[in-house]
Amino acid sequence: MQLLVQPNGHVRCVYDEVIELSALGRVQITRGSHVEPDADGRWFADPAVVHGPRLGPFAQRSEALAAEREWLTANWLLSDQPG
Repeated sequence: MQLLVQPNGHVRCVYDEVIELSALGRVQITRGSHVEPDADGRWFADPAVVHGPRLGPFAQRSEALAAEREWLTANWLLSDQPG
């Protein structure tokens, strides 16, 4: 789990349960993506909430979740986009 400490003291991350985030202070969790199946059972990750592209299709939900995490880490967490 990567934590990005911003100059204003706020910490950003792609949510994970590796550590108890409340130990860092007040927590505000915001959805950054949706992972859903289509009518044919194919899985898509959609980070449109943070201006990302629809990812997929994937045969398994776990593949869509992995793509979601990878995209959010590279393109949201490590970018200059406001959180």
